[in-house]
Amino acid sequence: MKRTLSLMIALAITGVALAQSDAKITIKPNVNNQVISRHIYGHFAEHLGRCIYDGFWVSEGSKVPNKGRIRLDIVEALKKIRIPNLRWPGGCFADEYHWRDGVGPRNLRPKMVNTNWGGVTEDNSFGTHEFMELCSMLNTEPYIAGNVGSGTVEEMAKWVEYFNFDGESPMANLRKQNGHAAPWKVSFWGVGNESWGCGGNMTAQFYSDQYKRYATYARNYPGAPLKKIASGSNGEDYNWTETCMKNIGTQMWGLTLHYYTLPSGSWRGSKGSATNFDEKEYFNTIRNTLKMDEIVSKHSAIMDKYDPRKRVALVVDEWGIWTDVEPGTNPGFLYQQNSMRDALIAGINLNIFNNHSDRVKMANLAQTVNVLQALVLTEKDKMILTPTYHVFDLYKVHHDAKYLPMELNTPDYVSGDSKIPAVNASASQDSTGTIHISLVNVDLSKTINLTTSLPGVNWKTVTGQIISSGKITDINTFTEPDKIHIRPFTGAKKMNNDLVVALPPQSVVILKVQ
Repeated sequence: MKRTLSLMIALAITGVALAQSDAKITIKPNVNNQVISRHIYGHFAEHLGRCIYDGFWVSEGSKVPNKGRIRLDIVEALKKIRIPNLRWPGGCFADEYHWRDGVGPRNLRPKMVNTNWGGVTEDNSFGTHEFMELCSMLNTEPYIAGNVGSGTVEEMAKWVEYFNFDGESPMANLRKQNGHAAPWKVSFWGVGNESWGCGGNMTAQFYSDQYKRYATYARNYPGAPLKKIASGSNGEDYNWTETCMKNIGTQMWGLTLHYYTLPSGSWRGSKGSATNFDEKEYFNTIRNTLKMDEIVSKHSAIMDKYDPRKRVALVVDEWGIWTDVEPGTNPGFLYQQNSMRDALIAGINLNIFNNHSDRVKMANLAQTVNVLQALVLTEKDKMILTPTYHVFDLYKVHHDAKYLPMELNTPDYVSGDSKIPAVNASASQDSTGTIHISLVNVDLSKTINLTTSLPGVNWKTVTGQIISSGKITDINTFTEPDKIHIRPFTGAKKMNNDLVVALPPQSVVILKVQ
C-alpha cells in the first residue's frame, strides 16, 4: 500500500511538473490594422570606441576590403538583415559634435578630443558625407542626432539646411562644393540626446522649452519634412515624459526612452561580466530586461493622456545589455562579448516592442559594431557575427508586417524564491498572408510544451528556425565564429488545427505558418 501510495504521489508530482511546463497561446485577429514598423529594428553607430574608427571606417590604405574606407564585410552583413535606420553621431558624443568640423577636405578638418569616450583624439575623417555614403551603401535611413548640449540653434538649423535644401543658399552651396549636389532629404532628426545627463544636465522643463526653440528653426524644406524626435526619459523617469508631453505635445514626431539591461541592476561598481556568470546572475539579468515591458507600458500610458490618437511615437533609441568591458580593453571603449544570454535579451526586447507597436514606432540597439551589445565584432581583417545579429536576422520577417495580438499563458522560470515568465512571444502576418511567431524560452533546463490556437486561420504547414546553444555563456569567437548560428527547427507540428511546439531551453525560435 505504501509503495502504491508513493507511486501515486510521484505520478501526481510528475503531472504537476508537466502541467507547469505547458504554455498556451491564442492568436487574435488584427482589428485596427496595427503594423510593426520596420524602424523598431534600427541600429546605432556612435563615435565610441571602435564602432566608427576601426569598425565601419578603416585606415587609409587598409588591406581590409573597403570602398572609400567603408568596410565592405560589415556592409554586406547589415544589408542581409535589412537594417531600416542607423542613428549617428551619438549618443553622448552628439552633444559635443560640431558638424562643420566633419565636412570639406579631410586633410583640412580639425582634430577633436572625444571627452566622453576614452579621451581619444579623432581626426574627423568620418563626417556627414561619409555617414551618408554608408547609409546609401546599406540602403538604410539616416537618423541624425543634433547637438543641443554644446551647440547653438543656428548650428543645428544650418546642418538641416545642409542636408535637405535643394536650391541656392549658403549651406546648400557648401554641400555642393563638398561634392554632393542633391540634398539627402533626411527625415529622422533628434533634437539633443540624454538632455537629463551627458546632453546638458537639464531639467525636463528647461529641456522642453529648449526643444521648442531648436525645433522651430529645424525647418521642413520642400520634399524633406522632418520627423523631429525629442530627448526623452532615462528609464523610469516618468516625470520627464509627463513634462515633455504636456509642454511639447504633438510638436514632436517622437519622444525617446533609454533603458539598458544591467546584470547587477546598478550603475555603481561592477555591472557584471559578459561571459562569466552563474544561473543566479543570469536570472537577475533576464528579470531586469523583462522590466522593459513595464517601463514602456507606463510611459505609453502617460503619452496616452496627452495624445490618445497616438500621433507621437515612443522611440526606444538606446537599449541592450551593458556589462563590464572585456578584460584588458580600454574602459572608455565599452567593448564586450556577446553570449547566448544576449540573444535571449534581444529576442525579449524585440517581442516587447512588437507587442507595443501601437506606440513604439522606432528603436535602436546599442550598438552596431564593437560596442555594447554589438551585432558585429572585428579584429583587424577578421569579422564575426554575434548571437544578437542572428536574432535580428530571424526577426526581420516582422518588418512592416501586420501585428497579431495574442493571449499568452506561460509557466514560470523559478530561481530560489523568485520567478519570471518562462516564455515570451510576438506574432505578425506579412503581405502574403504568412504568419510568423517569435518565441523565447528563458528557462535554462526545461523544454516548454506550447500549444497555439489560430482561430479563423486556415493553415497547412509550419516550418521553423532556432538559435540555441549548449551553454548560456557560449559565444562566437574569432577562432570559432559559428558556434551560435541559425539552424532549422523541427519541433513544431500541426495537431488538428492547433500548432504544437516543443520549445527547447534557452532558445529563440521563429515559426512560419502558411
